[in-house]
Amino acid sequence: MERYDRLTTLINRFTLAVVPAVLEDANLIVFAMPDGMPDRVRFRTRGAGFESADGEVLFCARVDWSGPNNPLLTALPETVEIDLSGDPDSIGLVRMMQSEITELRCGVDTVLSRLGEVLMVRMMRAQIEAGSTEPGLLAGLSDPRLSRAIVAMHDRPGQAWHNEDLAYVAGMSLSRFSEKFLAEVGEPPAAYLRRWRLTLARQDVAKGHRVDVVSRRYGFSSPEGFTRAFKKHFGKTPIALRHGQFSGSRAATGDPTDAALESS
Repeated sequence: MERYDRLTTLINRFTLAVVPAVLEDANLIVFAMPDGMPDRVRFRTRGAGFESADGEVLFCARVDWSGPNNPLLTALPETVEIDLSGDPDSIGLVRMMQSEITELRCGVDTVLSRLGEVLMVRMMRAQIEAGSTEPGLLAGLSDPRLSRAIVAMHDRPGQAWHNEDLAYVAGMSLSRFSEKFLAEVGEPPAAYLRRWRLTLARQDVAKGHRVDVVSRRYGFSSPEGFTRAFKKHFGKTPIALRHGQFSGSRAATGDPTDAALESS
């Protein structure tokens, strides 16, 4: 059977950075037991700043994981807590993060971000295994059949997916697949695929990729159609986003095709 991975593509598309922070600016807290052993981790997926901590704090950090553009974050509850008891691997991981924050040696930001990414992966695994009672990406990834179709869309977003194809990947009848996908994920497969394509397209446009190239890459019928869909979803055209990304740093490289699309 072909191996599939529910998290790798998602994680690779969204850069994660972790830096030490004070309680008021943090969205990640690691608590300790009275003997100093790491006890639990609390992570706020939206916003930052804890007014107080109900326990002994081992360290605090600020995790930046592409914010609302990351579907993994928006799929999670506002606050996630991980119990570290009985999990020596996670305890060791947190200990290494604490050491980096305490000693502040060269390369600390890079090392801390890599360790933080591992911690986030372990957190996401636990959330997927636990499942979700609310419709959304997490519930879809928790389902052993639906997750195959979702991973296929994540891995090959430019493919001309039809519900029949996705139902086959999931090993379900078309009617059952469509019904269950809507119930678990909260939207039809086509709507989810379109949103995922636009999320990826936004990243590419921000990097300076041409609009016509991006539209073909993600399966849009034309650059004009892509531009309309992009503006409807994000509230601005691809070119306006690109100019905003480069303002104050360097001028965007103009392209006649892109300029024509902006006015279409």
